[in-house]
Amino acid sequence: MGILRTIIWVLLTVLLVLFAMANWNPVTVTIWPGQVLDTKLPVLIVVAFLLGSLPMWIALRAARWSLKRRLDTSERQLADLRAMANRAAEPAPVPPAPASAPVNDIPPSPLDHQ
Repeated sequence: MGILRTIIWVLLTVLLVLFAMANWNPVTVTIWPGQVLDTKLPVLIVVAFLLGSLPMWIALRAARWSLKRRLDTSERQLADLRAMANRAAEPAPVPPAPASAPVNDIPPSPLDHQ
């Protein structure tokens, strides 16, 4: 997979260099009235691409940051739940029986007449 990605990047770079060499013409760009910029066409295209991709890059970084925070929170909650489940699986100590007389909690049978 890495070799395929490298081949694609090399081909894109070669195409970009060929485009730049074929279009190395000066271009006059009017930024504001009275402010003119003379530059080469490939430089203008690369700068426009970078300025256009900057907002999407910022949005991607913000989304990744938010998702990473949510994942970290979920992992902490999962670790806490696992710790609670492991603690509950251990048998609880049985309290000692009181020294008083036993209590008869069973109700009398209706068939017994005394």
